[in-house]
Amino acid sequence: MGEFGNRKCFHLSLPAIRRYDRGMNDADEKRIATKLAKTLAMLCVRNTKLEDLHAGITPASKTGDYSDVTVIDGEGREIPWTDVSHLDDETMRALMRQIVNRLYTFHLMADDPSLRETIDRWAAAAGAWDDPEIDQGLLGAVEKKAGGS
Repeated sequence: MGEFGNRKCFHLSLPAIRRYDRGMNDADEKRIATKLAKTLAMLCVRNTKLEDLHAGITPASKTGDYSDVTVIDGEGREIPWTDVSHLDDETMRALMRQIVNRLYTFHLMADDPSLRETIDRWAAAAGAWDDPEIDQGLLGAVEKKAGGS
């Protein structure tokens, strides 16, 4: 926690927290980042409209890569499953709005007792997930932008 004006704020930058709290080591930083990443993913991404997209019948694929699955649209076009857009623009906008709103709520209201109870409950469930790894694609995007590409 840190101060911003008269309000307390949560710094997601663990290196910044480490600079503030000299007692934090790499293992502590990774443990906290792991728990935070899993909790945010569970509360703010998984339990959203994404669940609606996940619901329904999954087509059978004998090849395992869905290259043998097609969709016939309302105009009679046969479209390979691998070419079908699974999200239209409005669905994507609604999903992103909900995720942003949940992240915003998490950051502003994480100390609210009722939200804290929800966070603790879902953090325990998310704890069983695989541990996260550094996303090299995100790092590459940051490096490209910093390099002027």
